[in-house]
Amino acid sequence: MDLDRRSFIGAGAAALVANSALAAPARIKAIAFDGLAIFDARPIGAIAEQLFPGRGDALLAAWRTRQFEYTWLRSLTGRYADFLTVTDEALTFAAALLKIEVTPAQRRQLMDRFLTLDAWPDVAPALGRFRDAGLKLALLTNFSPSMIDANARHAGIDGLFDHRLSTDRVQVYKPDPRAYRMGIDAFGLPKEEIMFVAFAGWDAHGALSFGYPTFWANRAGLPAEELGLKPRAIGRGMAELAAHLETLQ
Repeated sequence: MDLDRRSFIGAGAAALVANSALAAPARIKAIAFDGLAIFDARPIGAIAEQLFPGRGDALLAAWRTRQFEYTWLRSLTGRYADFLTVTDEALTFAAALLKIEVTPAQRRQLMDRFLTLDAWPDVAPALGRFRDAGLKLALLTNFSPSMIDANARHAGIDGLFDHRLSTDRVQVYKPDPRAYRMGIDAFGLPKEEIMFVAFAGWDAHGALSFGYPTFWANRAGLPAEELGLKPRAIGRGMAELAAHLETLQ
C-alpha cells in the first residue's frame, strides 16, 4: 500500500459523509457484487401486475422461486443452461402452475425487462468512491454475459467494474464453490482480501461457506436463512457497506 492510500485510510468514515472517497480498509482490496445487489429488479413485478391485474404478484413469486430452484437443480444434475434461458423456462412453469395465459408479446415484455434494469440509486456514487479508494470491483453473478452487459450499459455503470464474472464461465451456479472461486481467479487475491456483497440470504450463506468476508445487502429486510451460518454484516445498501468496510481497517 503506498503513502497516498495510507493517508486515504486515515481519513475515516467522515470522508464518505462529506462526499469524498471512502477510506478503504487495509485487508480488503477488492469487492465482488452479486448482480441484484447492483441492479433493481422490482420493476419486473410492476410489469407483471400491469399485464395480469390481481395476479402479477403471484406470478412473480412463482417465477422467481422456480428461477432459482432451476439454477440449483441444473447445477446438481450437471445440466447447465444460461440464466436468461433458465429465467424463460421458469416463466413458462410459473404461468402453467397458475393457469395464466402469457402471449408471446407479454413474454417478450417481461423477459426484455431483465435486460434493462436500473441500478439501485445508491450504487453509482458508491462504486465511484470505492474505486477512488483503490478497491478493485467486480460483478460476480448468475446473470448471463448478455444480461450483465445490457444492464450495465442501461444503468450507465459499465465502466466501473474491473471484472464482469458470469457463472457462464464455469457452467455452474452459485452457491457452488466453483462460482465463488471466479473472484479469486480474476482478482489474483486470497479470498480473505475480497469482500463479497450478496443480495439474497442464501447467496450470503454460500459466500460465507466459501470463506469470503461477506456483506448481506438485505434491501428487502428479510430474515436470515436458517442454515447454521448467519452473516455478521447486514445492511440495506451501500452506505452500510461503506461503514462496515471502515470497521475492517
